[in-house]
Amino acid sequence: MAAPLPPDLIARFAAIVGERHALTTAADVAPHVTEPRGLWTGRTSLVLKPGSVEEVSKILALATQTRTPVVPQGGNTSLVGGGTPDLSGGEIVLSLSRLDRIRELDAASSTITVEAGVVLQRVQEAADTAGRLFPLSLASQGSAQIGGNLSSNAGGTGVLAHGNARELCLGVEVVLPTGEIFDDLRKLKKDNTGYDLKNLFVGAEGTLGVITAAVLKLVPKPKGREVAWVGLSSPERALSLFSLALDRAGSGLTAFELCAALSVDFSVRHTPGLSAPLAGRYPWLVLIEISSGRSAADARALIEEILTEGFEAGLADDAVIAQNLSQAQAFWAIREAMSDAQKPEGASIKHDISLPVASIPAFIEKAGRAVLQAAPGARLVTFGHMGDGNLHYNVSQPEGGDKASFLARYRELNDVVHGVVRDFSGSISAEHGIGRMKRDELLATQSPVATDLMRRIKASFDPAGIMNPGKVI
Repeated sequence: MAAPLPPDLIARFAAIVGERHALTTAADVAPHVTEPRGLWTGRTSLVLKPGSVEEVSKILALATQTRTPVVPQGGNTSLVGGGTPDLSGGEIVLSLSRLDRIRELDAASSTITVEAGVVLQRVQEAADTAGRLFPLSLASQGSAQIGGNLSSNAGGTGVLAHGNARELCLGVEVVLPTGEIFDDLRKLKKDNTGYDLKNLFVGAEGTLGVITAAVLKLVPKPKGREVAWVGLSSPERALSLFSLALDRAGSGLTAFELCAALSVDFSVRHTPGLSAPLAGRYPWLVLIEISSGRSAADARALIEEILTEGFEAGLADDAVIAQNLSQAQAFWAIREAMSDAQKPEGASIKHDISLPVASIPAFIEKAGRAVLQAAPGARLVTFGHMGDGNLHYNVSQPEGGDKASFLARYRELNDVVHGVVRDFSGSISAEHGIGRMKRDELLATQSPVATDLMRRIKASFDPAGIMNPGKVI
């Protein structure tokens, strides 16, 4: 761990951003040292809020010169401890929240250039005013910032049709640990001139440099959008329904979310204003979204065709299509509430995993048996993006159980679930990143060659070891 920062060094860093933007009191620092679930809490003597890329450059140059560790932080919505300092008090938190300008919206090129501190929802709204869509969509989009989205290669509900954050990024501006500024803010969709350097920073979780701005890809705004909940009996039938929907809709299938009944129950039970989407209760539900670039009528006809064929094939037991925009938003609100709705039910041990789509039903069956054998009475709260293979496979404590004793089994149950993930050649991190939480497991399970390559890249970019130490690698 780093030694606590001496007062003279704090003063040197604070002078770069000005006293107003250098936080040192316990009350001001507090929001920056704990992540949303409270699993990771740290200490820091200083939170810096630079207002320009030049200030970021000066901060990192001084940090390298003085060997001062820096923890970049966006909206502080990481679920793996990626933006939380350690307990030493010797790491500076670098908040990007003041870098919040939308520099350009180019409708002709279908791009938007934004700074790292711009909140995701602002990007979506700006795109909408220009008749475009920025398809990255997360439950935390009201507070998550673009720099963090890119640093963690965020996923969300739009990955099926549009890809992760990496696929939506055309160029970046990055400050290197030395203070050098790498300006690659280009709008090119084709650029085959050597290594794709931007992708070293996207997904690196702030361990190689600080993303300060990015050129993001926009897509045409759909002219028609239909949303439906479907009740069915098993993940196997959900997989067959997904294949049918993909065959009929192709790229028009913009979401296919698989949800265990319990995850829907929790959302409805603990979120004011929400109600069960279907009259009956089914073991599994699917949220389907169809988008059309042609017309609203086209989207409606397509979702009706898919559901009709699904009923005829015996895949679906019940379904309801949203009748208006308000109801469509309410349908999505059920899905978006699932993470927070687990909190009132007690402790939850969460897993963000990725699997081959065809393996999802077999994984759910095998992992369920393994978890319940290890923790009888635990409740399996499974939901996620079936179309891209990403499940949030969460295990809530037994009803009436003790929260602390259940959380004490975090590592044990992680090992159970991740062991089954590896049986299916899956990944232990689909969209949340590695951070602190999964670092040791990543190093223990990936190939030695991969680990060595990562260490070489890290040493090349950050020889002083100041960037987000203890995270990822």
